[in-house]
Amino acid sequence: MTDQKLSAQPETGAASATVTLQDQREALALLGAGDANLRRMRELTRARLVARGETITISGEEADVRQGERMVRDALDVVRSGGELTPESLLRSARMSGEGRSLAAETAVSGLSLPRGLKPKTPGQKLYLDKISGSDITFGVGPAGTGKTYMAVAMAVQALRSRTVKRIILTRPAVEAGEKLGFLPGDLQAKIDPYLRPLYDALQDMLDQDKFESYLTSGVIEIAPLAFMRGRTLNDAFIILDEAQNTTGEQMKMFLTRMGFSSKVVVTGDVTQIDLPRHITSGLAVAKRVLSRIEGIAWHEFTEVDVVRHPLVGRIIKAYEIAEDAEEDKRAARRGEFASIPEAEGDPQRSV
Repeated sequence: MTDQKLSAQPETGAASATVTLQDQREALALLGAGDANLRRMRELTRARLVARGETITISGEEADVRQGERMVRDALDVVRSGGELTPESLLRSARMSGEGRSLAAETAVSGLSLPRGLKPKTPGQKLYLDKISGSDITFGVGPAGTGKTYMAVAMAVQALRSRTVKRIILTRPAVEAGEKLGFLPGDLQAKIDPYLRPLYDALQDMLDQDKFESYLTSGVIEIAPLAFMRGRTLNDAFIILDEAQNTTGEQMKMFLTRMGFSSKVVVTGDVTQIDLPRHITSGLAVAKRVLSRIEGIAWHEFTEVDVVRHPLVGRIIKAYEIAEDAEEDKRAARRGEFASIPEAEGDPQRSV
């Protein structure tokens, strides 16, 4: 921990506050490795923060001290509720605090014991878990890095451990994004494995290697391309369809009608990353239009605020959204401009 002395004595009339931590472990979780969290908190407040032992002193102008103390206590609530505190989550906490909300309160989960002590990192993730818990079918839609697939896999593992389901089935459409399957080396399994690798990675994060391999061998966990789901009825299973934006309407209908008794389905996708040919409508978009009001089906939409990767990822997503909106405005303006050109009398060439 950093033991930083104040560079100047507080001015007359300045305020101070002290936050006392329970022990060294709590102090390490709050301040972060190499004091990374403490540095971020100092960036987010005009108050002076000094960490000594198991106390943090906040000093400065009264309003700044109040804001700084609230930030530190909100961060401490995240730690004490079992959440993961990082410089990125501190940014989210500061943003929510300015709106009178608490990151710890809005990400706390009860009645769930996710693998590896996993906790939701944003209110959006918490709401997503609630919808999965309370619905037979949940659609999680949003940009990369929001935890759509990872949190769904965690819920699947939790359901398997609690014996709510007997097996986990993970599937993806094997869409040819830039290269043909036939040109990839190896047999069929070797060709499709690259498409399924993110699902393997998520499961291996949450299960011991021996247990993971045992589940795969016994069929308790099945990871397969979407085409392998055709003609089946999936009972007593937690079923996840990932990258659903790359399904066709027919594939989505086929998948959803595989659901059997005592099963739960989660469908994840990002409509901004569709790899289908331009003339084919995404099955995820069709499902949104057709199923959005069906009882028992929940929809959750993530935004760049829920991105839990590097902070630049959220900014990149936002920049692309702005650029795409601007391009759409230009196209609309061009259509309006052309449509407004009057047809010249007796000149069919001016017709649009």
